[in-house]
Amino acid sequence: MSDKSSTKTERLAAYKSTAEFALVHPLDEFYARAGQPLPPLNEVDGHAVPEPYKTLLVHQNDMTPMLEKFYRQNIHLRLIGRRLDGNEYFREVVLLLDANNQPVEFGAIKMNLNLFPPAARRQILEERRPLGHILEECRIPHASRPRAFIRVASDPLINEALKLSGAHVLFGRRNTLFDPQGNPLAEIVEILPPAPRPA
Repeated sequence: MSDKSSTKTERLAAYKSTAEFALVHPLDEFYARAGQPLPPLNEVDGHAVPEPYKTLLVHQNDMTPMLEKFYRQNIHLRLIGRRLDGNEYFREVVLLLDANNQPVEFGAIKMNLNLFPPAARRQILEERRPLGHILEECRIPHASRPRAFIRVASDPLINEALKLSGAHVLFGRRNTLFDPQGNPLAEIVEILPPAPRPA
């Protein structure tokens, strides 16, 4: 193994040894591969999440329909990064309002493609539509179970994705979608822009 490969392996191992890794996985994978430190973040109780973040985050529903209801607009995605490892598909995305491309969510998702029907897998890999749309259209039964709520300080990567400048305290959640057999369809980190307001 080359020194360069060894250094990258050690860096990934170091990330995986931190509590933040579990809290924001799979977003941490993209930071690690970019050689960037995670932004300052911590877990918060759902009751402590301020409005309007609380309404948008502290529930057991899919985020895409919640955001579309809140903003009264449809949403599409912009891909930032991706990685395919066997049946595990990772992507880093921004969700945008159709009317004006306003960012309404930044996040990362890890999907177990073998648990999705072929039509859904095809749409996922086309990388055009949010997972929430695909789950609804393909009528895929699932349960949404948030595992943690997070407070995060925006960094250059998040600011660029959400079209922000300066320092912001943002809120998000770490969610898992399960199929009826209890298998994890997807693990998701969802971070919202500051003080979201409906359109």
